[in-house]
Amino acid sequence: MNLSPVKRLVLETIWMLNKPVKPVEVANEVGLSFPTVMMHVVGLAKMGYVKAVEKGYYTITDKGREALGLPIINGEKAQQILAYVPAEKAFYFYAEIGKPLGVYAASLGDFCEKIQKIDIGSIEFHLYRGDFEAWFTWLGDTELAKKTAHVRERKMFGEELRSKLYDVVKSRCEELAKIRQQ
Repeated sequence: MNLSPVKRLVLETIWMLNKPVKPVEVANEVGLSFPTVMMHVVGLAKMGYVKAVEKGYYTITDKGREALGLPIINGEKAQQILAYVPAEKAFYFYAEIGKPLGVYAASLGDFCEKIQKIDIGSIEFHLYRGDFEAWFTWLGDTELAKKTAHVRERKMFGEELRSKLYDVVKSRCEELAKIRQQ
């Protein structure tokens, strides 16, 4: 079933927030009225794309993830995404083209740690070129690549960008670690 643009926006926002959320949080995030968002959340729930996890809180379902074109990740795939990669496949940070910083990340967890300390100019440089998305996709994590694209689309800079990117990557690492243990 095709999603309307607004339903898709609501579903993507619930997915991006990556926690049980109230429709009012979604409304605040996307700039729509609460009644509009609530109507779409109810519709998404009827379609099986979101579910109430407790009174007034909703999360995306596997069916909802599928509707957004996200693959289902099993323990083996989660392990692969979280694994260390050889140095030639690591993510190398640059200040700009031709100016390496001499810092690299050899795993998603390592990347998460490095972005807390790396020069913010490097984060901005790589994010707005799509470099992070490309590396996450290469690691096999389409979902993280899409979340990073959403961060890029919000046009953040400075410490706000660092904080948001860190939260997104850290949350994904924790989610993958749980899946790996199942």
